[in-house]
Amino acid sequence: MNLTGVDWAIIAAYFLMSVAIGLYFTRRAGSSTSEYFLGGRSIPWWLAGVSIVATTFSSDTPLLVTGITARGGIAGNWVWWAFVLSGMLTVFFFARLWRRANVVTDIEFTTIRYSGRAADFLRVFRAVYLSIPINAIVTGSVTLAMVKILKATVGIDEWTAVLLCFGLTTLYSTLGGFLGVLWTDFFQFFLAMAGSLGLAYFSVNAVGGLSAIPDGLQRNYGDSAASILSFVPHGESAYLPLVALAVFLTVQWWAVWYPGAEPGGGGFVAQRMFAAKDEKASLLATLSFNILHYTLRPWPWILTALASMIYFANDAAVQADPESGYARMIVEVLPAGWRGVMVAAMLAAYMSTVATQLNWGASYLINDVYRPYVKKDGNERHYVLVSRLASVFIMLMTGVVALTLGRVTRALDILLSIGAGTGLVLILRWYWWRINAWSEISAMMAAAAVSLSLEHLVGPAAFGLTESQHDAQVFFAYSLLITTAVVTAVWLAVTYMTSPTNEQTLVAFYRRTRPGSAGWGPIARLAPEVGPGEGAGVRLAQWAMGCALIYFSLFGVGSVIFGQWGRGALFLAVSLACGYGVLRGIREITEQTK
Repeated sequence: MNLTGVDWAIIAAYFLMSVAIGLYFTRRAGSSTSEYFLGGRSIPWWLAGVSIVATTFSSDTPLLVTGITARGGIAGNWVWWAFVLSGMLTVFFFARLWRRANVVTDIEFTTIRYSGRAADFLRVFRAVYLSIPINAIVTGSVTLAMVKILKATVGIDEWTAVLLCFGLTTLYSTLGGFLGVLWTDFFQFFLAMAGSLGLAYFSVNAVGGLSAIPDGLQRNYGDSAASILSFVPHGESAYLPLVALAVFLTVQWWAVWYPGAEPGGGGFVAQRMFAAKDEKASLLATLSFNILHYTLRPWPWILTALASMIYFANDAAVQADPESGYARMIVEVLPAGWRGVMVAAMLAAYMSTVATQLNWGASYLINDVYRPYVKKDGNERHYVLVSRLASVFIMLMTGVVALTLGRVTRALDILLSIGAGTGLVLILRWYWWRINAWSEISAMMAAAAVSLSLEHLVGPAAFGLTESQHDAQVFFAYSLLITTAVVTAVWLAVTYMTSPTNEQTLVAFYRRTRPGSAGWGPIARLAPEVGPGEGAGVRLAQWAMGCALIYFSLFGVGSVIFGQWGRGALFLAVSLACGYGVLRGIREITEQTK
């Protein structure tokens, strides 16, 4: 792809803007670790919410959605749409609790919830495990996607692409700290959305417009065209069988730990909740994230994916690697000027994610390992310096993963597998006093052992399945059910076989976070001054309305795009009604808890 002077000017302006933001916040970020990792806990909800959605909008996401849509049609996206249920759970059951916890990282939670050596071990293990190998997988996958895009658009080799991505992102994220990350996220999100919308517009026009998409799919894919455009998987779907969809909607969303969709909240989502200026801001930040993440962002990617399926129907390279169809559309259909916008947009999507991963990962290594167990007497400037060095170290680990991962969807497979079955303990640790540090430790160990054993020692053949795409999804569903059952049995048994957290720690935690008396009977009686909190029924009703808000708006927008005006208007009307109910409930809840 030939970039003009206008294109390069746009890309250069983007780089200068990103670095300028990092430089602007350098002095404030260097004053303390609270500023470097949380921005002084003064962040408004809209900035925190946009930052979360910018982080999840990375260079790999459009490629991932393109690959999913090419293999399973629009309905294949239920692989990640099912996490709406988990996201809304965080909004109404955990956002305010996390803000009340008043910790720097979600791993520091172990120090206020558990006691003894097991709590120390859990804190260090999770900090190292999440900040290095898991963080490297996530960041490596987005770097791999960015490498593919730069190779297709600018024509540079892998190592040059990786070094370019590393250098630019590490520079501004280590300089500006959390506030630098937040404000570049804000700027980068709107640039990335503009690029996505522009590419979708030119891609659809390249195949004859929206009205030509059904005919184009019919011409190239025959009877499969109807299932490609369906919002719900057909029974014969090769990519997402109904048994897999059923497992996603009934088990996966609460049982599987996955970055950005952790049951009970966690990771960089929790970091934004800690940084929010108050409980209401924490709740609204996570709610706005879910609305933007699931309702608005998918459709430009899906439209580009559908157009690429038609445009490259006879291209063997794209058929073998459907993810590359997104990058190839950038090369083939964008005019001068828009090419620069799109390259800058993809760089923005990449850098917003990686900057967060670096800051978040460094917060674990410094706040949960280095500061409490290695050097306890350092000053704030020392810890900020070490934090910046930790960010660089994590970035180097990412490079190794990016050059060996192979395909973007492989990261999704790995993370879903090793996180299977651990979600329930992460949810219930807030609402059941009896859970202790050994509950979490045993759940993590059992999840890794069972999931890896099923994949490498048992395999699909044990269930009478083949290596086909259809059977791979069925095998994943079966593995998830088995892993969840075994892991739950293990951590429950370990919980009752080990001593509970000491009473003093539990009472202090109950007073601090006020999770409600249900599940905390013996502890609640020791702290009668703490109110019972809003009932589970109220929160469940809010959760249900929140899920309906997302799904009806998602499919309402999709229906309108494809010319189904009546259905689209009905879905959007229901979504607006649910949104009104959600906002009214939030106002009532926050008034009661002032």
